Amino acid sequence: MSAQPEKWPVYKGASFAIWNPDTGEYYASAEASEITAHLQDKRIRQNRTPRSPFAEFALEHIEDPGTLSCLSPRIAFRKVTNPTNTRTVIPALIPGQAVLTDAAQYVLWPKGTRRDEAYLLGLLSSMILDWYARRVVELNFNFHIFNNLPIPEVDLEEDTVGARVVEIAGRLAAVDERFAEWAAEVGVPVGSANDEVVKQELICELDACVAHLYGLDEGDLAVVYDTFSETVDYSERHAAVLAHFRRLDG
Repeated sequence: MSAQPEKWPVYKGASFAIWNPDTGEYYASAEASEITAHLQDKRIRQNRTPRSPFAEFALEHIEDPGTLSCLSPRIAFRKVTNPTNTRTVIPALIPGQAVLTDAAQYVLWPKGTRRDEAYLLGLLSSMILDWYARRVVELNFNFHIFNNLPIPEVDLEEDTVGARVVEIAGRLAAVDERFAEWAAEVGVPVGSANDEVVKQELICELDACVAHLYGLDEGDLAVVYDTFSETVDYSERHAAVLAHFRRLDG
């Protein structure tokens, strides 16, 4: 009796949420061998196109099927959104062995480390960056907007706040053993932020760290949380973030 082909989930936007890599709601499933062969052929062809993001990778990287993005955790974000949703920028670190529809975009890394990836994930998941994005997003959060987001550049080996963003985002993202290798490269344990109280405290601290990196002050923070939504009261989160923010500024 022949073995059944391995099936991978096909993610759509609703397949993940902020700090939730897998809602269990999928678009479909795909046979792993067929979809990886298709994706490998596609990126080899696109590597020859100067405007393709795959053109930024060395040919030896592209020709190695073991480097396909779908094999490892990566940052994905919902494409369809709007500025009146509870949140506008909805990213997640999704697990490997999953593929995406066009409704779920993902980030390629021609250079950089897993720590850089955790840093970007932390910024994208914060209400601070989301407040900015809500000023420019209408119906789609696409790469025209994504590529122009203001991202603070810091030395993650020297900047203690930037390093803390890496640690927090890494802990929040590495929810189970699917992310063990990724977590080891970031330098965080797996499953250390799954307790809801711990998770919420880290989320508020992350906002404070990101606000600090953007050079905001307490007045700016008040504007972010007071104007973020017309229907949701973020006063409690504001107070929790402010406590962490004051500690950073102390």
